[in-house]
Amino acid sequence: MNTFFVILTGVLVASACGVVGCFLVLRKMAMIGDAISHSVLPGIVIAFLVSGSRESVAMMLGAAVIGLLTVFLIQLFHQSGVQSDASIGVVFTALFAIGITMVSLYTRNIDLDLDCVLYGEIAYVPWNTIEWFGTDIGPKAVWLVGFAFALNVLVIGLFYKQFKVCSFDPGLAAAVGIPVALFHYLLMGLVSVTTVASFESVGAILVVGMLVVPPLTAYLLTEKLSRMIVYSVLIGSASAVAGYYLAMLLDASIAASMITVAGAFLLLAILFSPTHGVVLRKLRQKRGLGEVAAEV
Repeated sequence: MNTFFVILTGVLVASACGVVGCFLVLRKMAMIGDAISHSVLPGIVIAFLVSGSRESVAMMLGAAVIGLLTVFLIQLFHQSGVQSDASIGVVFTALFAIGITMVSLYTRNIDLDLDCVLYGEIAYVPWNTIEWFGTDIGPKAVWLVGFAFALNVLVIGLFYKQFKVCSFDPGLAAAVGIPVALFHYLLMGLVSVTTVASFESVGAILVVGMLVVPPLTAYLLTEKLSRMIVYSVLIGSASAVAGYYLAMLLDASIAASMITVAGAFLLLAILFSPTHGVVLRKLRQKRGLGEVAAEV
């Protein structure tokens, strides 16, 4: 049963990250996911200090607020003439440093530390359970990440066309009356919620991998957005399952093994993708040169 819950948590994390990660890849905003995943740390600490507990709903709200603040500050700096990558770097490092300082100052004697926030440990998921009216209803991480996944599917499903148009052609979206800024910040809010929901299972650093690697792999395999989302979820889920058994075989970190497998899938896509694969492109070029030589 412990194995089942660990794998289930990994699959849910990969699925939740894969849904929103596709839009980050399409918008060329992969580093935004990295920035949000680290800069939400002050929001988590502030929520903890206000609520007095590690209540997940409070932490999600705190992280979502700081995540939106991160995006707003990045946009503000960029509009002021600072380059996009420099804006991300400045905001991300500043908020992350503030978060680390707050953790070390205000939570020294409490179970809220950098190891918990940054690295996580998915192997401990089965033992951190929650009760509902005296009944154990399963691991807390499963419910949290499951909620994030359901929220992502619900919001993206309800506004799929709007998110799609905003991702491919923001100018057209604005011309037809779609509030581009609203959907931009809504997407960033979903990324923030997904990130903090995954903290205790895989940690912030590895969430970045799930936000980027499976969606990028899917991007190399198809040019249709709906298929890209499905492929991203499937690839992330397969990475979670295979990564778990790889970790058992090597006696290594489970979360790191999941990302390693995802990276292997990405490498295969880079080499053998039908449209973008390096190997197939080289073969087509050689075949074309051969045909030209035969004609001559």
